[in-house]
Amino acid sequence: MSTSQQPDPRDRPARLTVGVVGAGRVGPALAASLQLAGHRPVAASGVSDASRRRAGHLLPGVPLVPPAEVLQRADLVLLTVPDDALPALVAGLAETGAVRPGHLLVHTSGRYGTRVLDPARRAGALPLALHPAMTFIGTPVDVQRLAGCSFGVTAPEELRMAAEALVIEMGGEPEWIAEEMRPLYHAALALGANHLVTLVAQSMELLRAAGVAAPDRMLGPLLGAALDNALRSGDAALTGPVARGDAGTVAAHVGELRRHAPQTVAGYLAMARATADRALAHGLLKPELAEDLLGVLAEGTVGPGSAGAGEDEGDAR
Repeated sequence: MSTSQQPDPRDRPARLTVGVVGAGRVGPALAASLQLAGHRPVAASGVSDASRRRAGHLLPGVPLVPPAEVLQRADLVLLTVPDDALPALVAGLAETGAVRPGHLLVHTSGRYGTRVLDPARRAGALPLALHPAMTFIGTPVDVQRLAGCSFGVTAPEELRMAAEALVIEMGGEPEWIAEEMRPLYHAALALGANHLVTLVAQSMELLRAAGVAAPDRMLGPLLGAALDNALRSGDAALTGPVARGDAGTVAAHVGELRRHAPQTVAGYLAMARATADRALAHGLLKPELAEDLLGVLAEGTVGPGSAGAGEDEGDAR
């Protein structure tokens, strides 16, 4: 019988049994990536039919059981539920005695650090916050996308090595985020990624309305270049009529959007104002042109039927 001491998970995780509570798009992909690193998924929980199908596809042979049973079977438990559901889930698991000392509990919420896991920590769990800065679609492609993906990591000092090891084993790169900075960190990612999807979808709709047969093919190279330039150069990459101060062009845009896609006007104006402010602050927009441009953007907020709208606008509804 071997008398060798087992590795301490506080230093580096040994081969672990892995459980997933919340088989949405994220949990099964992370568990599958840990399986590739030699860990063993043993249980998952999921409520919807889609979650169950996803778990069956990414984690074949892994049984679907209630959350408390996932904790009974696994050493490392991924809590991959929506942000707003996480505090109640953790409190409930702790209150029912499902958490045992030495459990590695990992949540993937961008919003929270490890403080949300305090009820489980008091029961002896080892808390980690590992948020992959990646969008997931619920297919094996997600596992491939984790290669080189940054993870926002928050962990107690004594668990930093364990957190780093897990992220690296999933193919990611750890980026340490202080507990109090988690909401700001998450807001930054949502601003860039979530709003980007909305902007691209709106742009494709407008191109279809303008008669473009393949808006995705048209936008792909343009958006790829814009993203690359922005990541390399920041505000110096700003181009277009707002950055140039072409007030007449911007006014024409607003007029066309009001006629063809009024639901996009508010977003266009908000982004144009933000772009103008940044271009002006970085010396890209000449002050003498900024006045006319900002005037157009201010007038654009007064829509048909709004206070201050002229008679012509009212008649044109």
